[in-house]
Amino acid sequence: MQKIAIIGAGVTGLTLGRLLKDDFEVTLLEKETEVGGIARTRNINDCAYHIVGGHCLNSKNKTIMDFIFNEILPKDQWHHVQRNAKIFFNDHLISYPIEFAIKEIAQFDKLLAFNMTQDFLSSKEKPVRNLKDWFMQKFGATLAKEYFIPYNSKIWGMNPEDMDYVWVQDKLPIPNKADFFTALIDDNKDTMPHSTFYYPNSNNQNTFIEALGLGLNVVKNFTVSAIKKNKASWTINHSDEYDMVISTMPLNLTPFLLADTPQNILQHAKKLKFNKVSNMLWDTKPVDDTWRYYPSTDTIFHRHIHIGNFFKPVKTRTITESIGVHSYAEMVQAGRKFDYLLKPLDYNVSEHAYVVYDENHQHSSKAVKDYLNSINLHSVGRFGEWEYYNMDICMQSAMNLAKKIKSRQG
Repeated sequence: MQKIAIIGAGVTGLTLGRLLKDDFEVTLLEKETEVGGIARTRNINDCAYHIVGGHCLNSKNKTIMDFIFNEILPKDQWHHVQRNAKIFFNDHLISYPIEFAIKEIAQFDKLLAFNMTQDFLSSKEKPVRNLKDWFMQKFGATLAKEYFIPYNSKIWGMNPEDMDYVWVQDKLPIPNKADFFTALIDDNKDTMPHSTFYYPNSNNQNTFIEALGLGLNVVKNFTVSAIKKNKASWTINHSDEYDMVISTMPLNLTPFLLADTPQNILQHAKKLKFNKVSNMLWDTKPVDDTWRYYPSTDTIFHRHIHIGNFFKPVKTRTITESIGVHSYAEMVQAGRKFDYLLKPLDYNVSEHAYVVYDENHQHSSKAVKDYLNSINLHSVGRFGEWEYYNMDICMQSAMNLAKKIKSRQG
């Protein structure tokens, strides 16, 4: 039986392991003490603290949902949550998405609401060079300048004028003009991705992650320091040999672990940018929302994830999130501006959190991936492919690769 090494036991690696384990001898190599990657939670005061974002599960892909409910964690072990997201905009809480909240904006600024409406309905297709152009074209100048450009400048830590736009088309379904008009005369309807989602009845995402990894051979506390391709095999850390290596580790790191990587590929890897995220778990007063977005520079937080409202029964817990590295003291000080944040309970700064789609993203990520493909090293997942994937897309990517590997074996 062929031996496969999967580097990384996050959602992508665990899904691959699950799909390949019956046909191959699979070993997952995980540098942390626990599996789950950035989707894993930390138990704080009997609460699941999402240390990188607020991961929840849903997918329009029936194959993914059937796989989860039929083979990983049965549907009766999940509860369904209706998202109630808000935007703190011009000192008012309005409904998310903003393009369906024009009636609410009109209640405190009719001229602004009129300009948003006029610009959206008169926007036309034209050549797009960057993310700023894309927002201007899709939402009109006023919505773009008042919300989309400031918010995206904040969450990416760079000017959208310097960012690629291709990725966002799959992240933000764009309302057509008829839907926009309907929202002006009817109730706001949130039909965006994750407008509803599933969360484990245990009130902990780790229940799903651990079910995904059940029965897999995972070596924890394993740091990959060297990967070498031999004539008919692969060597990891100069000792263990495998017939195939699959990497879910960040694409900007992998080339530096390989022997004899060409200099131009190393240079491309160095150009791949990512953001770290600082977040803090708080005990709070009760709130009704599941998320709140903050486009203003008045706070370092770009969103509050009211994680306690993912749970049944509900708990008064919130995660405040900020791009980049911020100290514990900075996060506490920023939290004092919000009267419902009562007490900080825990704090975390991630390493890789979000892939940045700057001007180098497409060219450099493709160059690195093409090189890895040329030596038959599979790189897959959010950071392995250097794409802004949610959990379901990571699982789909793993399924696609597993299918390809099995077909070659057959």
